[in-house]
Amino acid sequence: MSYTATAPFLARSDTSWFTEWRRTVDWGLLAGAFFLMAIGLLMSLAAGPSAAARIGYDNPYFFPMRQSMFAAAGVILLLGTSMLDRAWARRFAAVLLLGCIGLMVYILVGGGHEAKGAHRWIRIAGFSLQPSEAAKPALIVMSGWLLAQRELYPNRIWETVAFIFFAVTVGLFLLQPDVGQSFLLTAAFIVTFFVSGLPWRWGAAFAGGGVALGGLLYALLPHVRDRIRGFANVQHGDHSQIDRAAEAIGRGGLFGVGPGEGLVKARLPDAHTDFIFAVMAEEFGLIAAIVLLAAFALMILRGFRASARVEDGYARAASAGLFTLFGLQAAINLAVNLALIPPKGMTLPFVSYGGSSMLGTALTLGLALALVRGQGTRTRGRYG
Repeated sequence: MSYTATAPFLARSDTSWFTEWRRTVDWGLLAGAFFLMAIGLLMSLAAGPSAAARIGYDNPYFFPMRQSMFAAAGVILLLGTSMLDRAWARRFAAVLLLGCIGLMVYILVGGGHEAKGAHRWIRIAGFSLQPSEAAKPALIVMSGWLLAQRELYPNRIWETVAFIFFAVTVGLFLLQPDVGQSFLLTAAFIVTFFVSGLPWRWGAAFAGGGVALGGLLYALLPHVRDRIRGFANVQHGDHSQIDRAAEAIGRGGLFGVGPGEGLVKARLPDAHTDFIFAVMAEEFGLIAAIVLLAAFALMILRGFRASARVEDGYARAASAGLFTLFGLQAAINLAVNLALIPPKGMTLPFVSYGGSSMLGTALTLGLALALVRGQGTRTRGRYG
């Protein structure tokens, strides 16, 4: 009997774009993203039927089925954007940012879909999409590139242009209104600015402007004022969601009441979105909640470590801002569930139900992976 030698599927001499991507992408971050998506699908099965019954859908698996479609689209977007090189990531972000700004303007002038008093969505083929979710990572990538141009062409105009794009985007967020996302984007922009070399005068301007804007929003927006007052004073405002979330977490104990056995989710309006962590803590317990927290913490630390190793100023600043977007959104959602801060209406990345949230998070992490390719991975290619 004779054997015929065959070439390996992916030889070491292979220099195709796919092999280059495979060798330089951070598989640890990809594995973490897929793990969180799987947790999100599991929790959609746990919280979806009660949410469907409360809203009035005949199909109890309405939300799990749609979340499966969102997750599939998220995987494609995550992998697709991670394959971009740094130049194409910047070009893609520029086109995306301009498109999202145009869509947000269109929504505000009456072309969008209103929900709970906010104008943030646009209806496409039966789905509601939120352009602001894609605008956040696009702005951070563009800002990182603009600020990095100071090294090549020392001129204050780069800082000014970056700030103008930031001001326009945040202004549109506030007009929707969406104070929580405005705060999140501002924090990520400041990190991007800081990593690129933030002058002290800009830091002072951000601090002063933030305090002034916070006071203005408190004075002009009743829902912001009510949330802050309600959080600071237990005798004021509606605490039903936070109280029920605390009840769910308390009932879970160490190992939970069992999959599908949670009771509080039937009385929690946003159980499948903003308060999915509380549902998880009730049904799967403290151990599962700690595992989820550890997954987020490890991904964030790994992301910042990879970002710190990037030599290119644009990629280093932009990736740091993108990992800030991802990590801070998770921290805010968890803090709301644990009653540490006032409710923000912010989803848990990859875990909460929602198409815009899933695609926005996939885009954020995909662009970050594209910018740090080759940093901290087993082998290094031309991106490192």
